Amino acid sequence: MPVETGQAAPDFTLKDQDGNDVTLSSFRGNQSVVIVFYPFTFTGVCQGELCSLRDDLSEFDAVKAQVLAISCDSRHAQKQWTEQQGFTFPVLSDFWPHGGVAQSYGVFNDVTGFANRGTFVVDRAGIIRFAEMKEPGQARDQAVWTDVLDALASG
Repeated sequence: MPVETGQAAPDFTLKDQDGNDVTLSSFRGNQSVVIVFYPFTFTGVCQGELCSLRDDLSEFDAVKAQVLAISCDSRHAQKQWTEQQGFTFPVLSDFWPHGGVAQSYGVFNDVTGFANRGTFVVDRAGIIRFAEMKEPGQARDQAVWTDVLDALASG
């Protein structure tokens, strides 16, 4: 079961596509964070979703929100995909321990070994303000969580 709205977001440190450590709690007090778990690098629905984030990144910047995309793929596969697609936000590897962060957020699929489509908006205090999980193959509606970000930015 995914973590719920109102709970403290489980903290984590993962490597991005360039091998840099990214720690969720480092954004506290400065920015909201949108955590986007996705099943697989180099797949259609996942690519479409992350390309949409790439294309709308200025909207997230405008409300002082950092996008973090996470999958259980290796950092090396993510690096190649990120370069091909021109992603400028961190794409984080939850490769080892396999799916550990996805498990802490309740979106790891034990049967298939990948993260389901989980989306979490974390406010500047580290509290989850939006949480959803979609099944594989179901695309997300980005407008739902951008509304939450707009409310956080104006509140």
